Amino acid sequence: MINKTVKTLIESREFISVASCDLESRPNAAPKFLLKVEASHIYLVDYVIGKTFRNIKVNPRVSLSFFDNTTLVGYQINGAVEIVDHGPEFESALEDLARKEIDLSATRIIDGVIKGKVHRAYEIAASKQFVILKVKVEDIVQMHPGGTLQREKV
Repeated sequence: MINKTVKTLIESREFISVASCDLESRPNAAPKFLLKVEASHIYLVDYVIGKTFRNIKVNPRVSLSFFDNTTLVGYQINGAVEIVDHGPEFESALEDLARKEIDLSATRIIDGVIKGKVHRAYEIAASKQFVILKVKVEDIVQMHPGGTLQREKV
C-alpha cells in the first residue's frame, strides 16, 4: 500500500510524468492525467495513445516522477502497468474521469477569476480515444536534498 504522505502528494497533482522504454532501450517520458490512487495502484489516463502506449505493450515497466516543492524531495515510483480499455474497471474509471474533468475545469475557472489569469481553454479538451494505465506500485524512491536516497518496497 502507498503510504499516506506519498498518496497525498500524488493526489495533489493533475498530471504526473511517466517514463517508459521500448525493447531497443529507447526512453520516452510524457505527462499523463492523474485519475486516482487506490491502495497500491495509481490510475492514469493516456489520451494520446502514442509512444507510451506502444512502449507499455512491449515492456510494461514504468517509472513515475514528481517533486515536492515544499520539502524539496523528489519521488520516483516504479512498477508494472496494466492497460485497462474495457470491462467493469474501465466503466468505473470513465465515471471517475468525468468527475475529475469537471472538477479540474471548475478549478481552472475559479483560479482564473481569483488571480485574473486568462487561460486559453478552461475546459479539458479530452480525446474520446484513450486508455487507463493501471500502475501497480512496487517501490517508491525518495530523493532528498543533499543526494540521499530512501527506497520503500510497496
